[in-house]
Amino acid sequence: MARYYPFSAIVGQEDMKRAILVAALEPAIGGVLVMGDRGTGKSTAVRALAALLPPMDAVADCPYGCDPLAPAGLCFYCDGLRANLQALNARQIAAGKKGKPVKLKTIKRNVPVVDLPLGATEDRVVGALDIEKALTLGEKAFDPGLLARANRGFLYIDEVNLLDDHLVDLLIDVAASGENVVEREGLSIRHPAKFVLVGSGNPEEGELRPQLLDRFGLAVEVKTPTSMQERVTIIKRRDAFERNPIAFLAEWEEQEEAIRKALELARKKLPHIKVDDKLLEQASTLCSHLGTDGLRGELTLLRAARAVAALGGKNKATLEDLQAIAIPALQHRLRRNPLDDSSSAVRIERALAEVFPA
Repeated sequence: MARYYPFSAIVGQEDMKRAILVAALEPAIGGVLVMGDRGTGKSTAVRALAALLPPMDAVADCPYGCDPLAPAGLCFYCDGLRANLQALNARQIAAGKKGKPVKLKTIKRNVPVVDLPLGATEDRVVGALDIEKALTLGEKAFDPGLLARANRGFLYIDEVNLLDDHLVDLLIDVAASGENVVEREGLSIRHPAKFVLVGSGNPEEGELRPQLLDRFGLAVEVKTPTSMQERVTIIKRRDAFERNPIAFLAEWEEQEEAIRKALELARKKLPHIKVDDKLLEQASTLCSHLGTDGLRGELTLLRAARAVAALGGKNKATLEDLQAIAIPALQHRLRRNPLDDSSSAVRIERALAEVFPA
């Protein structure tokens, strides 16, 4: 089993850690983009997320990890199983046999965190004909790709701003529909591919295409720590982890467990978080003041503020929660202003002070 650096041991980078936790708690937000200097813990934080997520229920032997409690989102494999079980149960009832109805067999599996490497081919990403079965058995079978493995989990792309354009177009389509459609080599396959998109990169190496940038719910910038104390602490912890990962993980297990429990409680609380009309008006007022395109900004602000409130143990989202997540939710949605060379974060901070004066 891979050993990832513990999330709780990451020094500083509070905005990044909050955004990742919010995206993990509320997948409808649409994922998180982390851009910044090299060596600032971007990929470390994303990979550390895997160890925090509780196992999920999935249909046994399903290559897509379908949710047995969501029949509308089942793949063709699970849908066929369900139809057969329904027919079997109907025959048992007709024959007058008593007993519990037969249900889909389920297992517990870890929430997938799948890496999409920059050099991946389209076949590797979307899936293709299973060559081995075609040659040995003479039958057409589908070999699922990375999108299938990422279903109900996280798809992580390091250096996302360097991703090939044809893969960017593909990801935009799948992220919007929640389905992967493969029509090639005599195959016609449609399967669920609902994942949280997580990207990281260095802005000096190139900009992200606007169409893909808009698919990320939250965006944060990370910088190299300037505090000497922080830098020394980071180096000491990283060195300790690399020298003896088992001992280091044991040292931080209590803090990791506290975050897991907080996520679990927040997930139960999230559906019951109240949001009044006043907060919706405040979100719309802020977005209008900043001139963001469309309504995705307001929706993201609403969902993210609700998630922040749940993580804080509240029963109602407040203006404080909205302000806490406003920069990550909106900074990548602002138009460039040739008359204002301030960063997006500074513009949002200024707008917050103007729209919601203390």
